[in-house]
Amino acid sequence: MAADTLWTGPVEALIFDMDGTMIDSMPWHAKAWVEYARRRNMTIDVPDLMRRTTGRTAVECARELMQREVTEIESAEITHEKELIYRELFAAEFREVGGFGAFAKAAVARGLKIAVGTAGDKHNIEFAMSRLRMDPLPLAIVGGDEGFAGKPTPEIFLEAARRIGVAPARCIVFEDAPFGIEAARRGGMRAVAVCSSHTPAELAGPHVIAAVHDYDELAHSNFLETLDAVA
Repeated sequence: MAADTLWTGPVEALIFDMDGTMIDSMPWHAKAWVEYARRRNMTIDVPDLMRRTTGRTAVECARELMQREVTEIESAEITHEKELIYRELFAAEFREVGGFGAFAKAAVARGLKIAVGTAGDKHNIEFAMSRLRMDPLPLAIVGGDEGFAGKPTPEIFLEAARRIGVAPARCIVFEDAPFGIEAARRGGMRAVAVCSSHTPAELAGPHVIAAVHDYDELAHSNFLETLDAVA
């Protein structure tokens, strides 16, 4: 089957990455790494580290940080400290990517299933979901601490699709990072590039059907209304 055939046909579900896609959190992850480095008296090229780790799981991030193999205990310690800093910094400034909540609610009203596929762990997921107050809640949330390989492998997205009972070709992934866009492609899913922290060129691909700054743009373009969605 040709690749372009995989990316056509009715849509049944939307799968959202979390950081930078549902919530405007990426600047705060970067600030958390800066603070982590300060506390540890480490020198970290934060932009480069973010480029290499966005979409990766905690263990994968720890390996990239240390540039060597790490134990599960060491990875857990790094993750706990850095993510605690992140949540402390972002809590007072928490915000969704513009229009996300209204867009997700409208999608459900049109009969689309909603799921989340993130490399974030259960603590960051709880932190985000408790503040987003989505109504209705996603039908499934797959986290990066569940044993699946991080992006750009498609495992997290494929598991999200499996849990909601939708074929990958009938899903659209919403992503803000190159690894996530590539994971959608490898999983046979269409994608929407949410350009909150990357340019459209950085998030381009044959399966990318739209590139927007936020969900208000999608609403103004009547994206959901023009989508070939299964009723």
